[in-house]
Amino acid sequence: MLLLDEPSNDLDIDTLKWLEEFINSCGIPVLFVSHDETLIENTANVVIHLEQERRKTKSRWTVAKMPYAQYISERLSRLAHQEQIARKERSDYEKKMIKFRQIQSKVEHRQKTVSRADPHSGRLLKKKMKAVKSMGRRFEREHENMTQIPDVEEAIMLKFGDDIAVPSGKTILDFKLDRLSIEDRILSENIELFVSGRDKICIIGKNGIGKTTLLKKIAENLLARPDIKAAYMPQNYDDLLVADKTPVEFLSVTGEKDEITKIKTFLGSVKYTSDEMEHRISELSGGQKAKLLFLKMILDGCNVLILDEPTRNFSPLSNPVIRDVLKSFGGAIISVSHDRKYINEVCTKVLELTPNGLNEARI
Repeated sequence: MLLLDEPSNDLDIDTLKWLEEFINSCGIPVLFVSHDETLIENTANVVIHLEQERRKTKSRWTVAKMPYAQYISERLSRLAHQEQIARKERSDYEKKMIKFRQIQSKVEHRQKTVSRADPHSGRLLKKKMKAVKSMGRRFEREHENMTQIPDVEEAIMLKFGDDIAVPSGKTILDFKLDRLSIEDRILSENIELFVSGRDKICIIGKNGIGKTTLLKKIAENLLARPDIKAAYMPQNYDDLLVADKTPVEFLSVTGEKDEITKIKTFLGSVKYTSDEMEHRISELSGGQKAKLLFLKMILDGCNVLILDEPTRNFSPLSNPVIRDVLKSFGGAIISVSHDRKYINEVCTKVLELTPNGLNEARI
């Protein structure tokens, strides 16, 4: 039996395909943890899903003896049905409460106005108020037992502003590099990259060819430009994050009350709990750190993103949300990735870094 923890991390696309073939043909049980949706879809025949619900106050596990795509389809259908029931229950409950409050108000009003000379009416109203209070307690119990509106991992709310846009003819990058090297080792030569408007570029290539080194050089070029607002997301988040700060402190510029409130609202929208907002960044998971960097890009109003493996720390359920966010982004993206779904759904052009420069590629 093989136990594999994120086996696809740091593998190039050719090796990923080899890994899938190996898992499918090795003839022994394989239990693996992965964020790679394509790997899961192409290899898994049982899904073990661990999740936290209700603002991470309740844990749940599911074992589904079926392919991943089928599990996701059935899960979404079940959640949609649960939400429909939950919203109907709340609508019916609110209608009952409107009537209840009307009845309660009338009884209270009559109790205040009843004459002391009419003790019989007073006793009747006292009994009626007792019945009203009993009805209120019954409604409270109904409210406690109502079907929960799904509060699930994929329900994160990330979105760049609608005002983020780059003119289609604007030159974002006209990059040329005679030689890409690390110390005395030449990795690639005659590199040229032209990016304009809302291009969404992905650079792929074999392990060790220098993709991250190239992206860092591109970032140095773009971050210095005054005519664009660029942001760089490195593979190692700690290169940018300050370990001893809290997420709120990291995102804050002025420290003013209104800004802090806005930041906490943003953090809540990506499933940060109140406790996590006060934790040191060093205590956060890779996924929470990635969300923090995306929020920083959004709050800064960036229109050019330089992303090194942007989806690697998001779960298979959060990744579709991140892809939609990046696909609809109104600016330019230059990225390195081995995530085949990200490449196919987000990127408008795929380039392979080879010893002889960048060449157009297909996945």
